[in-house]
Amino acid sequence: MKINLQVNADFDLDGNIRPRAITWEDGRVFEIDRILDVRRAASLKAGGLGIRYICRIRGKEVKLFNDEGRWFMEK
Repeated sequence: MKINLQVNADFDLDGNIRPRAITWEDGRVFEIDRILDVRRAASLKAGGLGIRYICRIRGKEVKLFNDEGRWFMEK
């Protein structure tokens, strides 16, 4: 199952995307402390293929996916 999210991100001159913060379903905003890995990958739990960002948010490691401009996490 997917949790769709609003994401604040930066774009560099080469077109790379760097997510900075996520907005949860209830409106809470969480800053991304660090991006640990970026690669093209499938979401095995929720389905979909895109760019997977393994991020650290408040000390927890989370997988954030960008599938053609739509951001989601696995539930």
